[in-house]
Amino acid sequence: MKISTKGRYALRVIIDLAEQNSDSYITLKEISKRQGISMKYLESIISLLVKGDILIGLRGKGGGYKLTKSPDQITAAQILILTEGSIAPIACLDAKAGTCSRAGECKTLPMWIELDRRITEYLQSVTIADLAASGDDIGHYII
Repeated sequence: MKISTKGRYALRVIIDLAEQNSDSYITLKEISKRQGISMKYLESIISLLVKGDILIGLRGKGGGYKLTKSPDQITAAQILILTEGSIAPIACLDAKAGTCSRAGECKTLPMWIELDRRITEYLQSVTIADLAASGDDIGHYII
């Protein structure tokens, strides 16, 4: 499994919006500037996040985007599944691929199933609020 740039950038965008602690709409221009993501690429990511009901947009003056839910109700898994389509470590575990013709004799399938379960479980346990707060303690060592 390799997470694409789109998946990584989508997480950055959602974390950015969560860090603004604002109920107001944030423009693409502001997000683009803070995150160093081109407007064109950002538009494709935002489109997926709006379709996935993670963001809501408002056009015109005072418009922009904001989260549809609290950051503690959005998981890394939700964002990555929206942007990647699947987070399965191998193609035969992807729901779209169907059952592998070798599944009955595959000695490694149980390992891949367990890896998929652990990855999914972990990503579902990590919220955007967790990620937004994760850098808060960097550089603050207590001895």
